Amino acid sequence: MTAIERLSTWASSVRLPDVPDRVVALAESQVLSQLAAARAGLQHPLGQRLVAGLGRPFDGAAAQSAYVLAGLTSWLHFDDTAYAGHLSNSTATVPLAYAHALELDGEQLLTAVVVANECAARIAAAATLGRFRGQNAAHTHVAGAVAGRLAAEAAPRQQWVDALGLAFSLPPYPLLPAFLSSDAKTLSASVPVRLGLDACDAAAAGLQGHPGILEEPDGFLDRFATVPLPEAVDLDLGVRWHTDSLSFKVHPGGPGLDAAVDCASELVSRLGLLEEADVASVVVETSLYTIVVEQRAGAFVDGPRSPVHALVFHTPYAVATTLLTGSFSGPDLAPPRLDDDARWALAARVRLEHDEAMTRESLRCEVPFGEAVRQAGPRAEAWLSEVGGDWLVDLVGTPPPPSPTFDGVAKATPARVVLTLADGSVHVAERSIPVGATGDPSRDHHASLVRRKWSSVGGDEKVADLALSLRTASASDVRLMLEAALTP
Repeated sequence: MTAIERLSTWASSVRLPDVPDRVVALAESQVLSQLAAARAGLQHPLGQRLVAGLGRPFDGAAAQSAYVLAGLTSWLHFDDTAYAGHLSNSTATVPLAYAHALELDGEQLLTAVVVANECAARIAAAATLGRFRGQNAAHTHVAGAVAGRLAAEAAPRQQWVDALGLAFSLPPYPLLPAFLSSDAKTLSASVPVRLGLDACDAAAAGLQGHPGILEEPDGFLDRFATVPLPEAVDLDLGVRWHTDSLSFKVHPGGPGLDAAVDCASELVSRLGLLEEADVASVVVETSLYTIVVEQRAGAFVDGPRSPVHALVFHTPYAVATTLLTGSFSGPDLAPPRLDDDARWALAARVRLEHDEAMTRESLRCEVPFGEAVRQAGPRAEAWLSEVGGDWLVDLVGTPPPPSPTFDGVAKATPARVVLTLADGSVHVAERSIPVGATGDPSRDHHASLVRRKWSSVGGDEKVADLALSLRTASASDVRLMLEAALTP
C-alpha cells in the first residue's frame, strides 16, 4: 500500500474511544482556542472586510463557512501550532463548519478534529525539511481540509484515498512577497482549504486520485521537500499522537516573537510600565529562524503604514508595544494603536542578535523542526546546509534519536531580552519555551490558558464551558456553542 492508502485505512476507522483522554482534552482546548482566534480576526478591520466579501461563518454552506473561518483564524498568527505546523486553521475550522451543517455532537466533532490533526501533521512533517514552513506550508491545510471533512462525514476509506490523491496532485505554492506585503495572506489558509474540500466533492462523485502521489518520483514530496520523509506519514499511527505536541498561542505574532514578548512582559511585571524616554536600548537575542523571518518581513515594515502580514513577524514593534502597554494583542495591529509614535520610536531602538546556542536548541528539540532532523539523521545535512551552510550542520551536530511519542516534547523558540534604561541600569529576561507552548509548565494547564485567551477577546463563558466539555456535548449544544461564539 502507498502512504495515502495506509493513512486512509487508519483515519477512516478512528473513533473517539480509541484516542487517549489527554489527547481528547487537548482537542477540546484547541477548539476553544481557535474560536478565540476567529473572534480576534473578526474584530480586526481586515477580518471585517473579509466577511464583507465572503460572508460570515455559519450563515451559509459548510464549505463557505470553512473557507471564511480559515481566513479569520490565520493571518494574525493567533492560531495554535503543533509538530508539524500551523494545523488549526484547517484541522479545527473545517470540522467546526461541518459540525454545524451536519449537526454533529461533541464526540463526533472532537473525532474529526483529532483525525484531521494527525493526518495534516504527518503530511506536513514529511515535507518539513523543505522550503515551505509554518503558515507558508499551505499544503498542511489541503490535508487538514480533506481529513477534517471526511472524518466529520464518516466517509469510507476509498473516498479518503481518492480525495487525498486528487488534492495533492495540485498542491499550493505560495509566493513569499505577496504573503508578506499584501492581503493575499488573508487567503493563505482559505485557498488550500477550498482545494481540499473540492477534492472531497470530486471523490464523492467518483473521480479517482493517484494514491502514490505523495512519495513517488516527481510527486508531492519530491517537489516540495529537500529531504523527503515519507516514513513520517504513517509512523506509529494510534501510538504517536501529533495532537500531543499542540502549543497554544496567548498573543498574536510569528515564530520566535512569542518568547520575546513573554520576556518583555516579565520585565514589565518587575519594573512596571515604561515610557519611551525611559529606554536607552533593547537587544533581543534569539535563534536563526526568528532572525531570518524578521529580515524577510522587515523589508516590508514601514511604521504605521506597515502591512499587518509583515507586522506579525516584526519583533521590535511587538516588544516595544509590550514594554509600553504591558501586553500585545490583535488591536495593537490596527489603528489607532498602530499610529502611536512612541511605539515606533521605541521599536527603532530594538535590535535583534543571533545566538548560536539558541539556534542549536531550536533545531535539536522536537518542535518546530527538530523531530524532522532527528528522523532524517545524516540526511538532514542537505537541508541544514541549504538553510544556513556548513556551519549550521556543524552547530547542530549529531541529533538525538526520534521521539517515541509526542507526550511531553518541547517547542524551543528561545529569546533573551536585554533592556538598558536611560539611567544606565540593565535588566534581562530569558525564556526558552513560550508561554502556552509544549514543554512549558503553563501548557499543563491548557484549559485554563485558553479560557483566559477566550475571555481576552470578549468571549462568553457559556461558550467556554461547552467547548471544554465537548466530549459529552449534544448536537444542539455544539450548534449553540458555534452560533454564540462569533456573536459581537
